[in-house]
Amino acid sequence: MELVFSLANNFLVLLDAMSIYILIGLLIAGILKQLVPDDFVSTHLGGGSYSSVIKATIFGIPLPVCSCSVIPLAQSLRKEGASKGAVQSFLISTPITGVDSILATFSFFGLIFTIFRVVSSVIIAIIVGLIQNFIEKDEVKKEDVFVDSSSGCSNSCGSSEKKSEKKKFSIKKAFSYAYVTLFKDMVKPLFIGLILGALFTTLTPKEYTALLFENQILTYIVIMIFAMPLYVCATASLPIAAALMLQGMSGGAAFIFLTAGPATSAVTMSVVYKMLGKTSLIVYVTTIAVLSFLFGFLYDTLFGNLDILNFSQDMEHSSLISQIASLITLVMLIFYLLKPYFSKKKKDDLPKKQEINNLKTSSFKIDKNTKFKV
Repeated sequence: MELVFSLANNFLVLLDAMSIYILIGLLIAGILKQLVPDDFVSTHLGGGSYSSVIKATIFGIPLPVCSCSVIPLAQSLRKEGASKGAVQSFLISTPITGVDSILATFSFFGLIFTIFRVVSSVIIAIIVGLIQNFIEKDEVKKEDVFVDSSSGCSNSCGSSEKKSEKKKFSIKKAFSYAYVTLFKDMVKPLFIGLILGALFTTLTPKEYTALLFENQILTYIVIMIFAMPLYVCATASLPIAAALMLQGMSGGAAFIFLTAGPATSAVTMSVVYKMLGKTSLIVYVTTIAVLSFLFGFLYDTLFGNLDILNFSQDMEHSSLISQIASLITLVMLIFYLLKPYFSKKKKDDLPKKQEINNLKTSSFKIDKNTKFKV
């Protein structure tokens, strides 16, 4: 029971540290979605080569798109004529520099680490795109494409020939996009991230992790190997990184985990391979790995002595506002995790009800020449 209590407490501590920032970040993302035209990205990035890389990185910063939703949007850009480098830059910068991700990073690691993460991620995104376009030049014809709106990109993303239409601002739609569309996209990886973070904090013996974290270079390599195939989005990876830092991992290693993890997940790598080819995947993964390693080392060299963890490990010191935010986030997590199962049950029951209704409303035609024997 003590182990279960400790695990639950660590889960709530991590949830409490980021909940209010996630809720605020999602709301800002929902408002931005109402203000930014649907075809804004494809209009500005559909074409070009080196300039499109910088545009893709810069335009990706304020966009309200999470790690899960950025993939279909990147596919749309590719079909609109964006260069391979621009697509890769967009895949890196957009989720890491999203409003929710920035605020959640600040909730765990403070201002200096957050600024370093955003600036270095932008630099990495630009360099990856430029190297890709230098190594492999390509020409893509514009095509019409449809991407489901639930994945973060509406149908208007598919054609840059369509003119941007001004939206009527709707607070209801802003809330719906923030706390339904975006949150539903991130609910599973966020829950997994919180669970893994709680498990690492509770079960990992510090004496063993200390042996690993004593060797800086070895730590970088192990963290990179662990992070790259892991399917955890930019926000959901934060509690895992925080838990590892509680065990003694350096801020530079945390940076590697938070950069290499979301950008090179198994899902993202498979999409890059199918969409851009083998050479592009090698450039993408290799460049991210090398630059993450270098920036991680740079962070530890410059800010290694800073105590960057920015949250209390005791729920008793939590404020009332953060506790309310944690409760709201927990309720939303449970609701969206269980909703698919209830929906599936209703769908399974539907054929039975339909069959009963069919029996009730069935009609039989009897030929007038038919004879009945009594």
